[in-house]
Amino acid sequence: MASAKLITPEVVRHTPWPMLGFVHELTVENRKLRLEIEALQAKLNQNSANSNKPPSSDSPFKPRAKKTNKTEPRKKRIGVRQQCLRPTEITELHPGPCACGCPDLIDPEPYYIHQHIEIPEPRLDVEHIILYQGRCSRCGRMVKALVPPEKRTGFGPRLSANIAELCGIHGDSRRAVQDYLLSVFGLPISQGGIQKVIDRVSQAIKPHYDAIARVARSAPVGHVDETSWRRKAKLVWLWVLASSRAALFMIHPRRSKAAFEELVQGWSGILVADGYAVYRQWVGLRQACLAHLIREAEGLAERNDPAMAKCGAWARDELRRLCHMAKAPPTVGEWRAFIARLRRLITIYGDRKDPAGRLVRRLEGEMDHLWLFLQEVGVEPTNNLAERTLRFGVLWRKRSLGTASKHGDNWVERILSLRQTCRIQGRRSFPVLVDAMAATFQARSPNLAWVHNLATP
Repeated sequence: MASAKLITPEVVRHTPWPMLGFVHELTVENRKLRLEIEALQAKLNQNSANSNKPPSSDSPFKPRAKKTNKTEPRKKRIGVRQQCLRPTEITELHPGPCACGCPDLIDPEPYYIHQHIEIPEPRLDVEHIILYQGRCSRCGRMVKALVPPEKRTGFGPRLSANIAELCGIHGDSRRAVQDYLLSVFGLPISQGGIQKVIDRVSQAIKPHYDAIARVARSAPVGHVDETSWRRKAKLVWLWVLASSRAALFMIHPRRSKAAFEELVQGWSGILVADGYAVYRQWVGLRQACLAHLIREAEGLAERNDPAMAKCGAWARDELRRLCHMAKAPPTVGEWRAFIARLRRLITIYGDRKDPAGRLVRRLEGEMDHLWLFLQEVGVEPTNNLAERTLRFGVLWRKRSLGTASKHGDNWVERILSLRQTCRIQGRRSFPVLVDAMAATFQARSPNLAWVHNLATP
């Protein structure tokens, strides 16, 4: 940004005295307006790559610029290969006669297995339970048969789990699930009936939610994040505590220290989080999210002011270098050189009153929390685990516009915790839901061994 012209002695000699004060006021106002315009322009240019805005807020008409750094290796995509499943039917195919006309083959042996997969025709197992009644021959009282407790709801464990899988695990609407059941199974069911099934499933997986909470609050390292939520169009907050074994969700009316303490409830592990003031007050060990700082530095590097742009690029490069140390630990010389560059950055820009100064002062304040991942096993340099875990909840909020009651909050908390914990442990959620509903109908305790990552009995 070009600085405003100052009042020189030559300007003073050729300017009437009453006008000098007015010119000075215009010069100061011009400089102030230029700074405001630059700040507004920087805010207008914010996206998910140079700020803490979510990727969903990026404009579809402004594609993200491709990275031109050729030194970094290209990441390999991890695909899903088709697995050879256990066969339900085996067909053996033998070759015909040879092209020369000879029909005899010596020691034929299999050389390849071609797998053909199909699902059976969807059908419903409909049981009509005919109840009889009769009058007692002695007292004349009418005696009626009763429906067994496990069949009183009218929907079995697998059907209930299927509805919960579609509504909760995949986030489909009640209308979409209603259409699916009618189209695939020929089952007419009202949206109110679907909601009743969801309420039963929510109550059935409460023991799983409590077990997930115990596991998450006993982990040595925890990633915490929060996002906005809506309850009857009022602003509330969706919190998550994620670890390498479990993910615990909680909807709370506040984004405050009290809400954070209710989420962790006495947990005293290593906290990995962004720069929210509540997290910075953590008395235990804490790893600051380098990804948030890198994005903030990237936004500063895109400023028009040369000094701020240089500071942002410098901080961004140093933070990226620090982040890469998680995979390639530095030598003693590399570490000392990094610390020297970082301290020089703070010395040069620490006294500035602009965003560059605020950034380096924040780095100075977070100095003890920038490289904990190099000292403690299991600590990551970023809070990406919590952000990825929270992503499905953000999409849920955008589709459904939140919840309308406390029962809805409980459903979201429990099914999201179950879904993400299953994903973290590489477990299918549908069998868990089936067992939870069967345990409810049979009045027994569900299998919770998988939550603690133990062998299933």
